[in-house]
Amino acid sequence: MALRSVTRLLSGTPKCAAVSVCRAQSTTAAAPLKVDGKVAKVPFNWRDALDLEGQLTEEEVMIRDSFRDYCQEKLMSRIVMANRHEHFHREIVSEMGELGVLGPTIKGYGCAGTSYVAYGLIAREVERVDSGYRSVMSVQSSLVMHPINAYGTEAQKEKYLPRLARGEILGCFGLTEPNHGSDPSSMETKATYNPSNGTFTISGAKTWITNSPVADIAVVWAKCEDGKVRGFILERGMKGLATPKIEGKFSLRASATGMILMDEVEVPEENLLPNVSGLAGPFGCLNNARYGIAWGALGAAEFCFHAARQYTLDRIQFGVPLARNQLMQKKMADMLTEITIGLQSFVSAAFVETHF
Repeated sequence: MALRSVTRLLSGTPKCAAVSVCRAQSTTAAAPLKVDGKVAKVPFNWRDALDLEGQLTEEEVMIRDSFRDYCQEKLMSRIVMANRHEHFHREIVSEMGELGVLGPTIKGYGCAGTSYVAYGLIAREVERVDSGYRSVMSVQSSLVMHPINAYGTEAQKEKYLPRLARGEILGCFGLTEPNHGSDPSSMETKATYNPSNGTFTISGAKTWITNSPVADIAVVWAKCEDGKVRGFILERGMKGLATPKIEGKFSLRASATGMILMDEVEVPEENLLPNVSGLAGPFGCLNNARYGIAWGALGAAEFCFHAARQYTLDRIQFGVPLARNQLMQKKMADMLTEITIGLQSFVSAAFVETHF
């Protein structure tokens, strides 16, 4: 219902009208098919009711198909045992790096420079397998590589982005604190500047941090002496830095989650992200990540839909498949309707972001 509300909210806006016009101009309308002078019924493709396939570029289709093959052949075979034993396969990050799907929308620095729709399609395919795997990819791409690219210096980009894109190093993002989750303005992590040696001393704690137990670098947000929130790049091995793992999770078990503990960690001034201050920095990262997260959620929903549909076809009760019951059919139709609306909304959002 939330997706329906968003669709209704956007309809009637100038941007929505402009999107519709642009789409109409770029799509050739098919002439009605006539048989014996009568208009023939157009076949309905329930798998793609709004022709998502026809709205994708050849490059986007190629990226999706090749990554789908990887996810189904290489990731699906790992996920059951990884989830059961709460084990993160670090080599997956390197494999994704070889495929060019880490930080894919960034141009240059060893990144693919794809469209946002392609990024969404990548997230959709990986979350068909597992949300934990998608979280690892989202953190690396949107919460680590994006802030370095958007807020960092040229030297920082050259130093970190190519290695992150290859999956050679893994990053994490430190914003949430033990006492402040959805209230980052009250963060207690402090950064004090030391003019004598050009460093910052950072003390504080972050929690529920995806990748932190195995990360090589951390993009950490701390409050400076002027009260403004700033971003810093911390590297594993810095004195006073610890990243303990959180054990016994009930979900996202195939990814590593932990804390970032900082006890007077001395960080060089060149590790400060200089081109942003205040909460605009971390919020910009989160907004960038949410687009991929939305696509990923629908990838998981699609897996659930197809699994449920197949079950209703296979399960025989009173001599007929469960799928013969209207209530089952309605539930399947409702699921597919919401998935279809969501996918179309995400494609439209990317179009608006790119063209307006």
